[in-house]
Amino acid sequence: MEHMNDFDYSMVTPELEELADLSYRNDLIDPDLFTQYDVKRGLRDLNGKGVLAGLTNISDVCATKEVNGERIPAHGNLYYRGYNVKELVKGFTGEGRFGFEECTYLLLFGKLPDKKELARFNELLGRYRSLPPTFVRDVIMKKPSKDMMNTLARSVLTMYSYDDKADDVSLPNVLRQCIQLISAFPLMAIYGYQAYSHYHENDSLYIHQPNPDLSTAENILHLLRPDSKYTPLEAQILDVALVVHMEHGGGNNSTFTTHVVTSSMTDTYAVIAAALGSLKGPRHGGANIKVVQMFEDMKEKVSDWTNEGQVADYLNALLDKKAFDNAGLIYGVGHAIYSLSDPRAVIFKSFVEKLSEEKGMHEEFALYDLVERLAPEVISSHRKMYKGVSVNVDFYSGFVYRMLNLPMELYTPIFAIARIAGWSAHRMEELANNSKIIRPAYRPILEQDLPYIPLTSR
Repeated sequence: MEHMNDFDYSMVTPELEELADLSYRNDLIDPDLFTQYDVKRGLRDLNGKGVLAGLTNISDVCATKEVNGERIPAHGNLYYRGYNVKELVKGFTGEGRFGFEECTYLLLFGKLPDKKELARFNELLGRYRSLPPTFVRDVIMKKPSKDMMNTLARSVLTMYSYDDKADDVSLPNVLRQCIQLISAFPLMAIYGYQAYSHYHENDSLYIHQPNPDLSTAENILHLLRPDSKYTPLEAQILDVALVVHMEHGGGNNSTFTTHVVTSSMTDTYAVIAAALGSLKGPRHGGANIKVVQMFEDMKEKVSDWTNEGQVADYLNALLDKKAFDNAGLIYGVGHAIYSLSDPRAVIFKSFVEKLSEEKGMHEEFALYDLVERLAPEVISSHRKMYKGVSVNVDFYSGFVYRMLNLPMELYTPIFAIARIAGWSAHRMEELANNSKIIRPAYRPILEQDLPYIPLTSR
């Protein structure tokens, strides 16, 4: 088999292109058939509302209100176990505390912890914030991937081999696995980035040990930065970012994936790896990267960042497919559910402004603020609007991560570091209520009983 050593596994040959075209032509379905058979494409109706596929007691996403018996668009609210996230963030920041661990407890156990319960939970997370001996050397450092989400998924799947009770789906054991993964995700993601940075970018290699006494947000900055230093505001805003990203109802793609794969009764590591694969997709977890790239292009093309006319012209060019990536999109604006406002963006914005002042980047923040105000007007002038449109959480999160000097390769993994808490809660909920494997229907439209044609006659 030595002749295979020079084989390029990543090459798409003309033969494969021809076969792919054959597959495409035979797979393509007439779009009118979806309407004819009342198929909810993307599990959404014609108005974009998700098809009811389950019940959850973990979180709620609200973007409408009832007026005279009619549902109309309203400013968005997000609830974790019945608590408005705006009030949660106001509560723990007002008391000068970090909130991710407290909200993780809330999602997992359905109640806010008291001082003793929170202290015990923080101690548990700190104790589990480690990886098996030689895991970094034998797994993370070998063949580092350029994509940190793939690195994270590989690490999660490999953890199966270190778990003597990997296939035990009893609730206590699954809870143990979930808490371990919640604790270990920052290490897997950041060590994976350090390996990539060292072997592919020729940067110095830094492998700091986690500090069990630090919060998750503090540990991320401690593990990532060569000198492990950070300001209180940097740690606070990263903690808020984790809180607003950690859960968003049962219907988002990665959380629904968690429910679907859990219903097959497979192991925790396979479930979380599947969720990571979903979150990696640019339609789900990578939008803030596009926002940052779009603004970099905008700053080059717009000479006066305070000139509303120039900024509006650029936004119009985006929608006309004449700017940035020519996709016709203003990234970070609009959401499948929210209309008048995304509560996560509202929560985030005040902290973003504070950080921009600390970093000397207030002019750039003012540009974001201007785009936030102008974009809905520009979009409404181009398209018929069935509901309001506003900036979403991705609009500001990428800017925050850039101000924190986080590498772009870690933007989506940080989303995962937050969302693993929500995935864990939903996995526990699915197991507690599971009686059937999730199996939606697909209507076949193929011809039947085609006559078999002998090979010599085809």
